[in-house]
Amino acid sequence: MTRYLISLSAHAMDHVPDADMPAVTKAAHEAVQAALKAGVWVFGGGLEDQRASIVATDGTVSDGPYPEAIGGISVVDAPSREEALEWAAKIAAACRCAVEVWQFMPDPDLDAMLSPADSSR
Repeated sequence: MTRYLISLSAHAMDHVPDADMPAVTKAAHEAVQAALKAGVWVFGGGLEDQRASIVATDGTVSDGPYPEAIGGISVVDAPSREEALEWAAKIAAACRCAVEVWQFMPDPDLDAMLSPADSSR
């Protein structure tokens, strides 16, 4: 299967009234539960509204910007782009905002590192 990043922008949900947020949270959790049950959920969550930390190649840390591009992500492992788009539609409906879908590049070496060791050896 292929992994897909489903993301929403930092301000995508600004139009949702505070009073509606419990219902949005419930709907989002239901979408996650459905993805877990289907076996496609990998990871997801929203970003805190705080400055990013920029870590340079020498390890120096400095303050970065507040999140402007991405406000939340979900990663699904789906058999096709069409199925990933179906999951994205469920997340978009739950969060009441448009989402973006990005396909991760295949990395067979990483897949081999992440797969459980053959226990028959």
